[in-house]
Amino acid sequence: MTFMLDPQTFVIPDNTRMEERTIVVDGGAIIGGHSNIEYGIIADEIVIGEHATVCGEVHARSDVHIDRWSNIEGGVDADGDAHLDEFVKIHGKLIVGGDLDIGENVSINDGFEAKGWITIKNPLPIIIFLYMYLSELLRHGMDEEVEKAIQELFADESDPEGAILAMVIPGSAKISLSAIETDHPMQIGDNCRLQGNIRAKSLVMGNATTLFGSIRAKDVTIQENNIIHGNIDAKGDVCIEGGCHILGDVRARAIRIHRDAVVDGTMDAPGGIMIKETKESEETDEGEGLKGAREPDRKEDGLEEELNEKGEFGEDEKELEDELEKLGEIEEESEDKSDNSKEKKDEKTVEDMD
Repeated sequence: MTFMLDPQTFVIPDNTRMEERTIVVDGGAIIGGHSNIEYGIIADEIVIGEHATVCGEVHARSDVHIDRWSNIEGGVDADGDAHLDEFVKIHGKLIVGGDLDIGENVSINDGFEAKGWITIKNPLPIIIFLYMYLSELLRHGMDEEVEKAIQELFADESDPEGAILAMVIPGSAKISLSAIETDHPMQIGDNCRLQGNIRAKSLVMGNATTLFGSIRAKDVTIQENNIIHGNIDAKGDVCIEGGCHILGDVRARAIRIHRDAVVDGTMDAPGGIMIKETKESEETDEGEGLKGAREPDRKEDGLEEELNEKGEFGEDEKELEDELEKLGEIEEESEDKSDNSKEKKDEKTVEDMD
């Protein structure tokens, strides 16, 4: 699936995997301020907002940016450059493959290694810098430049369409071993493997994703070939496409479910449940209906042609009529004979009486 970068939407891109203690993302990752992530994270470029907490290891295949007052309870390993703002706390070891920009009052418990230049300064917070930069571009009406800048930061260069593949975690979101919680809408890509009960404003799930947990949102859309090991509870509408398997109950105001989807539990919808047919079956039904409608016409046409060839009644009808006429003549002769015999019998009876 292709997502537009929106800091107010929780985005989990394609092929994201939640392993035992680590979230693995194929693209980049943006973690909003005041978020709490009880996992480690592996991604290309990682941006962590201020006052955020990451309880595991942080491994960036490219650069890593950590804003002020953030807390990393594991180590930080960046194959590219690292930028740490003031009062950042790292409980593990910091390993940097490129340059290191470090602010004041940064705490690193197990020391650090950097192969490039090390600069100790008090830089402007990364999130504030990006906000000011993009705001200035928008103020001058340079919308295309803003879109281009975002794509350059977080787009996969191998993607010809420039689709944004970064994980975006809005501010104050929480990812724990048991739940994925946010007050914003959530979008999940294709071929993901996730764990935890999802609590969001709304949810759109891509294809071939497996979720070990339940879903609670206002509106829920589950696309094709997904497996949900839990319940779906929505205040609004739920749409479930073909090939999905829901191993729990589905409760919503209204449910639209594909005929090929499977729900192990019960479905409860005061607004009604609509069964969506497959496109092939609809075309087949229409074809059979048209075929059935033509057959009587063909039979009638054939009958009309046959009658036209044989005349109004046809040869068989004429032969039958001839036979009936013969039978009528025979019956008349038999009736005449019976009348004659009756008269003779009556005459004989009168003679006997005399």
